[in-house]
Amino acid sequence: MPLQSKIKEQLIKGVFFVAAALSIIIILFIFFYLFQQAAPAFQHEGLGIFSTQWINEQQKYGIGAAIYGTLIVTLGAMILAIPLGIAGAIFLAEIAPERLRIILKPIIELLAGIPSIVYGFIGIVLLLSYLRISFMMPTGFSYLAGSLILGIMAVPIIVSISDDAMKAVPREMKEASLALGATKWQTIKKVILPTSISGISAAVILGIGRAVGETMAVSLVLGNIINIPIPPWNIFDSHVTTVTSFIVTEMGESSGLQTSALFASAVVLFVIVAIMSIASNILKEHVQKKFRGG
Repeated sequence: MPLQSKIKEQLIKGVFFVAAALSIIIILFIFFYLFQQAAPAFQHEGLGIFSTQWINEQQKYGIGAAIYGTLIVTLGAMILAIPLGIAGAIFLAEIAPERLRIILKPIIELLAGIPSIVYGFIGIVLLLSYLRISFMMPTGFSYLAGSLILGIMAVPIIVSISDDAMKAVPREMKEASLALGATKWQTIKKVILPTSISGISAAVILGIGRAVGETMAVSLVLGNIINIPIPPWNIFDSHVTTVTSFIVTEMGESSGLQTSALFASAVVLFVIVAIMSIASNILKEHVQKKFRGG
């Protein structure tokens, strides 16, 4: 290999290494800063930080209800978004005629770029009214409303990225499967989905990330009161909250230990996203190993 090519290769490797190292350093710095700001709340509350009592006058800052709200709303959103997103990607990549795909692909990408406040307004005007009338709810504010809004917001992201991953599967692999007598669906199930599972996993992680980290849309449809319904699985109960929604409503008037407790909420949210990302990667590895026969 010529000396000039070796220098270029080493330079490119160096640039990529620096970029990766900077990304890791930035993430660690963010986590360190969050934990530093949250430390007084963890020291004051201990395990009580996970309680459901948030009473400023008594300096009780339990964020358990907000954590529960985040988990239940995200779970509901993913139950809606993952099947619809993957099914939509399969249709777009393998079933839809090329003319229809050319029309649908930009529309889906446009939906993914719509500001969350727009979804929130649609939720207030249309969704809450529908839920209030259909389910005889007092106001319509509920975990169900939050899950539906976040699910709708996550679907375009999952569809778009999963479609790109499926389109990246080599054409020869598809044709070989069909040539061996496999049906269209068998080819999709046994060849396309396993081969593109990494891209689909990335799409799901991004969808979960948007659901967990979304603020404005859920703030407008949840009611924003730190509360766990009775019974806890009652997704129709009004006036609940998530971690992000609670932070944005409380931060403007907070100070001292209360502000530290809100930073503690951010630390917990950071950990939740990390756990979900790790779990998604483990599931991806399990699926890949299964289809490889390992």
